[in-house]
Amino acid sequence: MSALQSHMRRAAAAGRMTEQVGPFLATFSPDSANPFLNYAIPVDGARPSSSDVDALTEAYAQRDLLPRVEFMAETAPAAERALLIAGWSVERRIPVMLCPPGSAVAIAAPAGVELVVPRTDEEVRGMLVAQHEAFGEPADIRDGDVEKARERLRAGGFAVLAKVAGEPAGGGVAEAVVDGTTEVGGIGVREPYRRRGIGAAMTAFLTAAVHEAGARTVFLTPAGVPEQRLYARAGFTPTGDMLHLSR
Repeated sequence: MSALQSHMRRAAAAGRMTEQVGPFLATFSPDSANPFLNYAIPVDGARPSSSDVDALTEAYAQRDLLPRVEFMAETAPAAERALLIAGWSVERRIPVMLCPPGSAVAIAAPAGVELVVPRTDEEVRGMLVAQHEAFGEPADIRDGDVEKARERLRAGGFAVLAKVAGEPAGGGVAEAVVDGTTEVGGIGVREPYRRRGIGAAMTAFLTAAVHEAGARTVFLTPAGVPEQRLYARAGFTPTGDMLHLSR
């Protein structure tokens, strides 16, 4: 769990402003107030005092952001207790799933579906549009969004675009492999193309790519039971809980 938490800490800090607040690494997105892009992670074994929690709350409040934390529950149980005592609430507790080398299940793309690594601006934009639509977010993708996605790919990240008759149907990404660890995420399929097995095929596609690149620890966090079943088809199994709290 500590290895996963260390990876999450590095990933959260990439491209964001950071501030050490007591035992918490607080991260702030420079161009978004999205709560999922602004959150803190405690150090392993953290035992925050009430003043530490107050300082963390203020660090986000003074930026007009929702105070939030995300971490592997078993790495800092005392931090969970301190936050709850201070009036924070659990948003959700979700399983973390792992797929070590040798456990991945190969899943072919459904008939009529093409899986590709997005190379052109048009393909990257199509992937982003599909992901945004799948997660109920505005699909007005800007040129800057496309360039950021391309930068992540140039930095060693992974991506997949699902096409049906040339149209973007879904997309997903994985982070660059660092110290043998990476996270698969953002697996989304547009409404008209769901229930065909595209999500499972994209998950298998990305998992095979990161294993080939040397990843030994490949993890993801399903949003719910249906997603957990989908990822299980690709060879992922639950290994612990990710905890999200906010004030």
